[in-house]
Formats: sequence, structure tokens, C-alpha cells
Amino acid sequence: MLDRESELPSFIARLPKVELHVHLEGAVRPETLWELSQNKSGLTQKVGEWISERRAQRYRYGSFGEFLVAFGIVTLLLEKPQDYALATTRLSEWLAEQKVKYAEIIFSAGVVLWKKQSVGAVFEAAAGAAEEAEARTGVRVRWIFDAVRHFGLDHVREVLRWAVRYRSRGVVAFGIGGNEERGPARLFPDIFRAARDQGLHVVAHAGEACGPESIRDAVELLGAERIGHGLTAYRDPHLMALLRERRIPLEVCPTSNVATGLIARFEDHPLPKFLSAGLVVTLNSDDPAMFGTSLENEFLEAARCFGFSRETLTDLCLNAARASFLGEDEKQKLCDEITRAANL
Repeated sequence: MLDRESELPSFIARLPKVELHVHLEGAVRPETLWELSQNKSGLTQKVGEWISERRAQRYRYGSFGEFLVAFGIVTLLLEKPQDYALATTRLSEWLAEQKVKYAEIIFSAGVVLWKKQSVGAVFEAAAGAAEEAEARTGVRVRWIFDAVRHFGLDHVREVLRWAVRYRSRGVVAFGIGGNEERGPARLFPDIFRAARDQGLHVVAHAGEACGPESIRDAVELLGAERIGHGLTAYRDPHLMALLRERRIPLEVCPTSNVATGLIARFEDHPLPKFLSAGLVVTLNSDDPAMFGTSLENEFLEAARCFGFSRETLTDLCLNAARASFLGEDEKQKLCDEITRAANL
């Protein structure tokens, strides 16, 4: 336990952090939604009503499917490349406030395609905004291009083509999200193999709204290097052993899982089970603006609910640095910075 509960916020606030699982669209805070709604006919009032409704419901959703609908509503406000640029700028500034030093932001290229927007124009605007923000805030950003798995093979291949095209602009990985049941991992081994052949890292959302078999397939069929959520892994001891032996990091997002109705309370998250089993665990915010949270808040809640020590909180930050897709020298520098801050 921390020496005194009053020390907890200041310790977490000064700890350099790494965010590996945050969706650009899901990180658009209410004030940014309001900015985006200006000069868009008829939207300002609707956005205000939607924000009020979300706050009244304490950012909870009746089901994972209901959340996906709400996510779609937010993305519709991102109409032009400059909207994505603004969202990126505001996210970078928010991360800087939380002492996040490095972030791998999930760019939903699949949703951009679904909206029939230009992936190239949109991503170039977002990447440019991230580069400008890094110069001001020091937050380093890299990108994960995400396909919507239930949109089918052609769609997923198209997202991969865009990911490969923009490797030189900071795209480090390719992954899939969306409905696991309608887009099972067994459909995509060839696409993931192609991604690796093109020099991209590969990740997958798995075990969020489906059972542990979805996680196993992501690891064994797709070669996923990290698992987004992995919530249901604890149900299968053999899978837990596999994740431990292969050192496959889990990008856990507890508040997200509560908000989408997958677990009842933060305290019900299997995070402590994962740690005690020797798994590599990282803590993340997922869609923080849509869930009324932040990465800093995830650390505060984890410490409060599970009684984590300074060492455990520091280890979670170190796990994220080591699980990132930075080069080894850069990982070590980040780990050294985290360790120095933890020992102040």
C-alpha cells in the first residue's frame, strides 16, 4: 500500500506514463465535441443534448452494442480533415496534462472508409497535428490503423493497404476491432501475415465481448503481439499459461469494461488475477471521453480498488513502455525516466 492515501494522486500524477490503447475518436472530450459542432448547422443543440444525456447516465451503456452505436455518433462529427486535426491536437494536450510521454493512438481507418472519407487526407491532417503538438507538449505519438472486423475481408485488406502506405508517417501497427462474433479471427490469418511481411506490428481486440477462445485465436491464428482488453482470459487456465509463456501483453481497460456492461464494477476486473498469474499487463483508457475517465484516473481507480503499491503502479508503467513498438534504445530511455520519477 502507499504510505498515505493522500500521497496517491501526487505519486500517480508525476509518474511518466505510456498509453497503448486509446481510440482517437473515443478520446474526443465534450468541450472538443462542442468545438467541432460550431458552424455545423443544427448540430450544436443536438451535441449539447447528447453530452447532457451521457453525463446523466454516468457514461454507462446498456450493452457493448449500444456503445458501438454511440461511438458511431461521435465519429459523425468528424467530417473534415481539420476536424481530425483538432481532435488529435486536443488529445495530445490532454495526454500531456497526465504526463503521458508516449502514446500509440488507434486510428479507426475502417470507420473513415465506412464514412466514405479520404483516409489519406484525414490521416495526414491527424499526423501533422500530432507532430505539431509533440513540438509543444513533448508527447510522442505513433499510430495503429484499425479495421472493423465485421465489415469483411475486403474492408480489412483495404485498411492494411493504407497502413502500409503510411508507415513513414508513424504507423507502427495494424489491428482489428469491432464485433468479435461477426468477425472472428479465423477469417484474417492471411491478412495479418501480409501485415507482418510489410514490416508492421500486429494487434487485435479480443476477449472483450467474447470468450477466451477469441483471445487464443488472435494469438495462434493471427500472431497478435498484444491483445486489446483480454478481459475473459482468466476463464481459461491454459490460455493464461500461453499468454504468460509467450509474454503477450494485455491492454486492459477496466472503466471501459464497466461502461459497456461487460463487468459490473471496476473491482470485478480480473486485473489482479492477471498480475498474480505473471501476465504482462498494461493499463489503458480505451475511449476515455466516452467513459468519463482518463489514463491517470485508471491508475487512481486501480490503486484504490486493488490496493496497489508504488512498485505495482510503477511496474504497470514499465510494462507499457516495454510492450510499446518503440525501438529498444527508446524503450530503455523511457523505462529509465519512469524509474527515476518513481524514486523521487
